[in-house]
Amino acid sequence: MLLGRRRECDLLEQLLEDARGGTSRVLVLRGEPGAGKTALLDHASSAATGFRVLRAAGVEPESDLAYAGLQQICAPLLEHTGRLPAPQRTAVEVAFGLAAGEPPDAFLIGLGLLGLLGEAARAKPLLVLADDLQWFDLMSQVVLLFAARRLGRESVALLMAARPGDELPGLPELLVGGLPDGDARALLATVLTVPVDDRVRDRIVAETRGNPLALLELPRGLDAAELSFGLGVPPSDAPVGNRVAAAFRRRIDELPADTRTLLAAAAVEPTGDPTVLWQALARLPVAASAAAPAEAAGLMDIGSRVRFRHPLVRSEAWRAVPRPRLREIHRALAEVTDPLAAADRRAWHRAHAAAGPDEAVAAELEQAATAAMARGGRAAAAVFLERAMELSPEPARHAARALAAAEARAAAGQLAAVPPLLDAAELGPLDALARASLARLRARLAPTAAAAVLQLISSARELAPLDPAAAVQAALDAVTAGLQAGRRGGDELRAACEAARRLGSLHPAAGGRGKAGDALLDARGGKTGDTLLDAVAARGGETGDTLLDAFSARGGKAGDGLLDAFVARVIDGRAAFGEVLGGLTPGQALQRLPLAVAAALDAGDDEAWHRITGTALAHARETGAVGLLPAALAHRAVALLVAGETAEASALAEAAGSAGGPPGAGLLLAAARGHEIDATALLDAAVKEGDATGSGRLLGLTAYAKALLDNGLGRYPSAADAARMAAAHDDVGLLPAMLSELIEASARGGLPCAAEVARLTAWARAAGTPWALGRAALAAAVTGRGKPAENSYREAVDRLGTGRLGLPLARARLLYGEWLRRENRRAEARAVLRAAHEALDAMGADGFAQRARRELAATGETVRRRTDPARWNLTAQEEQIARLAAAGHTNPEIGAELFLSPRTVEWHLRKVFGKLGVTSRRELRATVRDS
Repeated sequence: MLLGRRRECDLLEQLLEDARGGTSRVLVLRGEPGAGKTALLDHASSAATGFRVLRAAGVEPESDLAYAGLQQICAPLLEHTGRLPAPQRTAVEVAFGLAAGEPPDAFLIGLGLLGLLGEAARAKPLLVLADDLQWFDLMSQVVLLFAARRLGRESVALLMAARPGDELPGLPELLVGGLPDGDARALLATVLTVPVDDRVRDRIVAETRGNPLALLELPRGLDAAELSFGLGVPPSDAPVGNRVAAAFRRRIDELPADTRTLLAAAAVEPTGDPTVLWQALARLPVAASAAAPAEAAGLMDIGSRVRFRHPLVRSEAWRAVPRPRLREIHRALAEVTDPLAAADRRAWHRAHAAAGPDEAVAAELEQAATAAMARGGRAAAAVFLERAMELSPEPARHAARALAAAEARAAAGQLAAVPPLLDAAELGPLDALARASLARLRARLAPTAAAAVLQLISSARELAPLDPAAAVQAALDAVTAGLQAGRRGGDELRAACEAARRLGSLHPAAGGRGKAGDALLDARGGKTGDTLLDAVAARGGETGDTLLDAFSARGGKAGDGLLDAFVARVIDGRAAFGEVLGGLTPGQALQRLPLAVAAALDAGDDEAWHRITGTALAHARETGAVGLLPAALAHRAVALLVAGETAEASALAEAAGSAGGPPGAGLLLAAARGHEIDATALLDAAVKEGDATGSGRLLGLTAYAKALLDNGLGRYPSAADAARMAAAHDDVGLLPAMLSELIEASARGGLPCAAEVARLTAWARAAGTPWALGRAALAAAVTGRGKPAENSYREAVDRLGTGRLGLPLARARLLYGEWLRRENRRAEARAVLRAAHEALDAMGADGFAQRARRELAATGETVRRRTDPARWNLTAQEEQIARLAAAGHTNPEIGAELFLSPRTVEWHLRKVFGKLGVTSRRELRATVRDS
C-alpha cells in the first residue's frame, strides 16, 4: 500500500474487481507533476492478478506524431484485427500504416479500438494504463477517449493519468492531491540523512503541499547546514512543479557535458530504444560510459528500454543543452532513424536539426504530412506542414504550405489555429485557384451562418473558371449555410441557390437545369415579399411529382447508385434543391443530407424522407463515413420519431448525441414524449447555441419543439405563442409542421387561425401527398363544425394512415376522439380515444397519452398505462439491440451501428433474452415480430 494513498489504492482495487467481474471501468487520475499518479498506476499493475496489462505513456517530443500514443496500446492487440468488421479493420490497419486506403475517420478507429479491447478481454481481464495523457498526440487522445466513453461489459479496466487541464466530459476523475501532513513528514524522513530543524521540516512540508516527488527531491538541494539550522533556505511561493523541475535542472547542470548530451539525446528520442540511442551517440561522439553519472544521480536507467526518473527529468534534459548542440543531437538521431519504417520521425528530427531555411527538409516534412494525412493523422499533418512552411526558402512554397497547413488544421477540427496560417498564406504569391480555395476556407470561420453564405458564394464565383467541380461544392456549402442561417440569412439563401444552380448548369457533373420552376429562388426576397410556401401554392404544382427518385435503388441508367444524386423530381416550385444537388457521388450526397431532408419535408413526402434518411445512414455505416454518421443518425432518428418508432429513434438520437451530432433529434424526442424537465434543459441549450452561431433554423426548430411539448401537455396558449413565433419565418422544410402545431394550439385555445389554415391548405394541394393532404384535412377538422368537421377528421385519419406516420396518425385520432367526446358521442369517442391512447402510450408520448387518458376518463372509462412486460421492461438501447439481432445482424454489426463493443452487445442480448423469456435468436425474431 502506498504511503498516504489507502483510499486511492482501495478505489483502484475495487475498479479491478469490477472489471474482473465483467463490468468495464474507466478512471482518470488527475494531479500536478509529482503527485504520485504514476505510482498509483504501478500499484494497479501489481494488484492486477490474472489480468493482461497494457501500458502506454505520452512523451512530449512524440506528441505531434499521429497515433504515436495509441500505437503503444494497440500494437499487442493487432492479432485480433481479423475479428473486426471490415470497415473497422481497414481503418485500424491504415492508421498504423499496415495497409493502404482512404484516410480513416477517428470514430471508426475508435470503434476498432473498442473491438480490439473486447476481443483481447475474452481470454482474461484487461488492464490498460495510459500515463501522461496530456502528451498523447491529438488523434490518439480522440480515439482513446471515444472508446473509453463506450466501454461496457468487456472486462476492461482503463486508467489514465493526466495533469490539470482540459476536462474530459463523461469520464470519472480522481483528484490526486498532496499527502496529509503526517504522511508527508513520514515520506520526507525517508530521504533525510541529517538532523533537520523543525522549522525547516515544517517549511518543506508546507511549501511542497504534500507533493510526494517534491518531498523526495527538494531536500537533495540543501546541505547539512541548511537542513540543520535553516540557513539560506528562502521561502518560496513558486508552483511545486516548477520547483521540482528546477531541482532536477540543477542536478542535470552538475553532470559532465557528455552526460548532459546523452540525457538530451534520450529525451528527444521518443521510442526509448537504447540501440537507436547508442548509434546516435556514436556519431556525436559520446561514449557509453557517459550514462553512468546520470544513472548514479538517479535521473535515468538504461536497460531494455530507456527510462527517466520522472517526465520532468526528460523535459529538463533537452532544455539543458545549448541550441546548437541540440541540433547536432537531432541530426545524429535523424541519421540513425529508418527512413522507411519511421519516415515521419526522421523528418521531424531533420526539421529540428535545421538551423535555417532548408528546402530539402521542408520537402521531406511535406511528404511526411501526406503520409500522416493518408493515415487520418490530420493534426500531425498540420504540424509537419507548419514546420515545412517555416523552413521554406521560397515565398511561393511558404505560402502554399501555409495554406495546406490551414486546410489540415481545419480537417482536424482545430479551427482556432487556422486564421494565422491563412494570414501567412495571403502574404505570399498564391495563384488564383489557391486564393479562391483560401477564401472558401476562411468562409468556414465566419462568425455566423449568414456571413458564411456570402463568403462562400464569392469563393464559388472565383473558383468557377478555375475548378468548376470545387466551385459547385463551394456553392452547395453556401446553400447548406443558408439553410442553417434560416431567418438570420435573409436573402442569402436565395443568392446561394441561384449561384449553385447556375454553376451546376455550367458544370457537366452537376446535371444541368431541369424543367421545374424557380419559386424557391424567386420567393427569397422577391418583389412581392411572398414567402416560399405562398410561392409554391401560387404556382399550382403542375407536375405534382415528389422526391420519388431521391436516394433511389442502385443501378439507374448510368449506374449512378444511391440517388442519381438528389436530382429529385420535387414538386413544381421546389425544384431548386433538386437542381443544385444534381450529379453528386453517393459520398457527396451524404454530405448534402440536410438539403435533401429539407426538400422532402417541403414536399410533404414522408416516403422520400424515410428513403433518404434510411439509405444515408446505411451508406455512412457501410462506407465507414463515420464523420458524417452523427448527422445521419440524427436525421434518421427524427424520421423514426414521426413514424412512431420511438424506441429505435431514441437509441439513434442517443448515439448521435454521444458522437457530437446536431441537437434537434434529442430535443424533438423529449418534446414529443412530454418530458418537460429534459426538454426544457435542451430547449435552453439550443437557444443559446442558435444565438451564438447565428442559426435561425435551430431557433425555429426550438420554437417548434416548444409548441410540440406544450400541445402535448395541454398548454395551448403557450403552444400557440411558440408556434406563431416559429411560423413567422419561412424555414425551409419546417413551416408545414409549424403551421400544424399553431393551428391545433389556436383551435384548442380559442384563438383565430383562419389565415394559417388557408396557407397550409394551399401548400397541401400543391404538394398533393397523403401526408400534406392529411395535415390540411386535420386543420380543417379542428377549426370546423358539424358534419364537415367530422368528414375532415375521417379524411385526416385515412390519409395519415397510408404512410409511416404513426405519431401524426395517433395525434389525429386523439383530436378526433376529443371532438367526439365534446359532441357527447361517448361510445364512439371511447373507441377512437382508446386506439389513440394505446398508440401514444406504446410510443412513450406521455404528454399526448395523458391527454387521451383524461378524455377517456371524461367518457366514463378508466385506463391505466400499458406495462406489457414482454416489451416495456426493455430499455431503449435493449430494444434497439433486440430489433437488430432479430433482423439478422451479428454482434459486431450491431456494435458498429450503436457505438458499442461486441462484448457489450452480447451482454445486453443476454439481458434481453432473460427479460423476454427466449433462448435463441429464432425465438427472439418471433417475439419481436409479434410485438
